Amino acid sequence: MNTTTRLQLSLMMFLEYFIWGAWFVAMGIYLPAALQADGVQVGIAYGNAWFGAMVSPFFIGLIADRYFSAQKLMGMLHLIGAALLWLLSQIQDVGTFSIVLLFYSCIYMPTTALSNSIAMGQTDDQARDFPTLRVLGTIGWIVAGIAVNSQSSTSFIFILPAIVSAGLGIYSFFLPDTPPKNTGAGRSLAQLAGLDALQLLKNRSYAVFFIGSILLCIPLSFYYAFTGDYLTVSGVEAVTTKMGLLGQGSEVFFMLALPLLLGRWGVRNILLIAMVAWTLRYLFLSWGGPMGHEWLYLAVALHGICYDFFFVTGSIYTDQLAGDNVKSSAQGLFTIATYGIGMTVGSYVGGFVAALFTHDGVRDWTGMWLVPAGIAGALLIVFLLAFREKKV
Repeated sequence: MNTTTRLQLSLMMFLEYFIWGAWFVAMGIYLPAALQADGVQVGIAYGNAWFGAMVSPFFIGLIADRYFSAQKLMGMLHLIGAALLWLLSQIQDVGTFSIVLLFYSCIYMPTTALSNSIAMGQTDDQARDFPTLRVLGTIGWIVAGIAVNSQSSTSFIFILPAIVSAGLGIYSFFLPDTPPKNTGAGRSLAQLAGLDALQLLKNRSYAVFFIGSILLCIPLSFYYAFTGDYLTVSGVEAVTTKMGLLGQGSEVFFMLALPLLLGRWGVRNILLIAMVAWTLRYLFLSWGGPMGHEWLYLAVALHGICYDFFFVTGSIYTDQLAGDNVKSSAQGLFTIATYGIGMTVGSYVGGFVAALFTHDGVRDWTGMWLVPAGIAGALLIVFLLAFREKKV
């Protein structure tokens, strides 16, 4: 890959995840502060934000792989997304907001897959080159958190990414050409959804992993939806900046360390470490609060282990367990199951749990965080007893 192409793709990845990072975490602060949203409404909004992950594989398979160059389709989607983000910044009703956010999710989520396709389509060695490009996305997320930090409770968290989305939309048309590969041609909707990969569930350990992945998205959704607001009411300053630097910063470190650790410890041990980290994260949050900021920082810093060790490892495990004929289907199924079904349902559940622990406008944060801690701890025990796969 020549230097010009690398710079083009690096900027693309940076902007792609800057857009997402600018509003996603801060929305948990914005909705209660600006739209007076309660716990259920926050959960619904985050559930709608994840919904696009369920339609993305169909969209890519039916349209992107058959008819349009990836960079042109990504450009069109980001231009539409810019308009929807701007609209979100103007809406004052939380119900209308959630509906528009649902449409935006269906527009944005496919662009993450398209950006991956564009990057991989230009690399000489995907295993070597793609991680060095993708890490720019994480850096973009961190920078976005810093950029919106002082205005995380205002509509600026949507205005800024709207402007960046419009810029990326135009910029996308000048990216290296990535023509359609027709990989979706002749495939049924079941295949596009990854349903032909259900044969993997005949493997008991993978079935445990697959079902556990969906259920683990319930505690994960608590983190995304409510941590920003919790840190804010606990008196933490520069919340989005600290969550970006500590959380996504640790994600960069552990993502780079993961290949070495997988080779030494194997899939089972890595997954178990991740689930221990998930349990500890929510215990730390329950122990934190206005007088325990150190526990809050530790909880955020565990993000790299929680996310990379489970979901990135899970993607690798899925890819290597699947045969050549169902590799793409298996990844599609894993995406729909986790980011689609798991995160959407998990966000709704998180919202209702938050409402249960809110009385007269005051939330019992300590009690609320013990719920995802208990879920993660129960899943850890199930994995310890039932998951026997030791190596990829």
